[in-house]
Amino acid sequence: MTDPIEPSTSSSTAREPITLIHPRREPFEHALLPIPKLIFTDPTQTLITLKQKVVELSTINRVDSAALSESLQISIDHARLVLDTLSSVHHCESDPLVKAKPGEIDSVGADIHDLILFLYIQSYKRLLPKTHNSAAVADVWPSTSAFDGYLSALSPLQLVRSNSRRCMPSQADEEAYQLSYLQKHLANILSLLAEPVEGEGEESLVLTMDRFDHLGFLIQFGDKGSEGNPLSQSSPFFANSDPDMPAVPVPATQVHDWILQNITSALEHISERASPKENGPPSASDQDVAMPDACTSSVKPSTSPRGPSFIEGISKSSYVKQASDIKGSSVKVLNCQESSIYVLAPLRYATVYGCSDATIVLGAVGKAVRVEHCERVHVIVAAKRICIANCRECVFLLGVNQRPLIVGDNHKLQVAPYNTFYSQLVEHITEVGIDATINKWDEPLALGMVDPHDSLSHPAGVSDVQAESATRIDPDQFTNFMIPNWLGGDSPGSTKGNPFPLPDSYTASQHKNQKNLGEIKQMLMEVPLEESRKRELSSAIHVYFKDWLYASGNIRQLYCLQCD
Repeated sequence: MTDPIEPSTSSSTAREPITLIHPRREPFEHALLPIPKLIFTDPTQTLITLKQKVVELSTINRVDSAALSESLQISIDHARLVLDTLSSVHHCESDPLVKAKPGEIDSVGADIHDLILFLYIQSYKRLLPKTHNSAAVADVWPSTSAFDGYLSALSPLQLVRSNSRRCMPSQADEEAYQLSYLQKHLANILSLLAEPVEGEGEESLVLTMDRFDHLGFLIQFGDKGSEGNPLSQSSPFFANSDPDMPAVPVPATQVHDWILQNITSALEHISERASPKENGPPSASDQDVAMPDACTSSVKPSTSPRGPSFIEGISKSSYVKQASDIKGSSVKVLNCQESSIYVLAPLRYATVYGCSDATIVLGAVGKAVRVEHCERVHVIVAAKRICIANCRECVFLLGVNQRPLIVGDNHKLQVAPYNTFYSQLVEHITEVGIDATINKWDEPLALGMVDPHDSLSHPAGVSDVQAESATRIDPDQFTNFMIPNWLGGDSPGSTKGNPFPLPDSYTASQHKNQKNLGEIKQMLMEVPLEESRKRELSSAIHVYFKDWLYASGNIRQLYCLQCD
């Protein structure tokens, strides 16, 4: 047994910039699955038993979907969903699960310790979004809806969930909430990773450097996080260890005390930063969401490399950002209305929240997209995976390698294959690891109607109610979405068309529509009409075309011309 290692408190260290502990937001934002059998009343004891079962079924401490399905008594589809989701939020890019191609994930399996941490946080309750009292956000969410008649038939709980106008908690609030969760559950989490010292009983638990590094799934140090840098290199226990000489295991109690100390310091730092805001004028990020004039808005950049860029409150305008405009590797599009928003960049994660009557084009998202609490929004995205939660009358045009996940209280969703391109699209999807030959847009997987991860009490059994799935757009209603050429004028690339092959029925429909259009144009040119009749015909065509623009939502594409 080694002597306890005390964190350095020398004056020289005190003068150095503080390196704070942070929760990894990705598992909390993109990895929670509303599958009742994954949410345990006693996660520690349940997962100890699960770990024993899985070890018996595997000789290499990696778990495939068959073993997971048998151990948890869940369907094979749900077991594969667990592996896909874990892969999308994994902290180590070199792990075989992350490096596996879409068809190889099941055969590669998940490391048992990463899986245990993933399953443990399924008991996490999200910080409940607040109803926004801003007049600007009230404009984003119209007071009337096609669903108002339907809502009268809902239970009071469903009515609250469906009709509230929500705003996301601030990044600081979410981070403090996640740190508090880790603070409360840290002892249990460490007990699942630690192992007993031989001959000293179960009470003497230690962590090896390898087991310690699995904590990187949940926590990280500094702004750059754990990307390419194991968590152990940020600790006083294993930093600068000789890779050829196994590091001495550390008592779990010592690790527990050190992490708790760091969490306390981080929470104090968040509290200190929040105090001036409470006592003085609020900063731009804390004010009610403003609705800027057309074409005058800009991305709110992240304050650190680990934070997302925000696109907030765009109203009745077009908005374009390319790779050079985005700081960091994730984007959040919040509370936008009646606009066309283009984020033509390679990203790791993206969130679309609280938007209405908008078209949102996301370039290439290599990990996960979440679209939540949106109404009458068209989302066009190439991504590894997408989760859709609590949305109404939205259309999703998808190029996705995994089945679209639909959770919560959704109504009248539609899906269709990916339908656009821009000059750098192929380069971007290659950069983030999307396979354009695989598109599971038409295989949505619907889970529970009520999300048990919200910090809101739910009636018993409601989480088992099946969520409403999505319907396919009829091939005859499918159209290509044209991103104006001037958007890519300064960004030469090799993409000349949609990189995702269309299903035969959609390709045939496009050819038929093009043929019909050509025949109509030829007929109009050949019909002998007086000038007055030609003007009447032209006027009628314009009226019908305008009606179609509004009915189909394509009117939003014309907003781009406002900024040309």
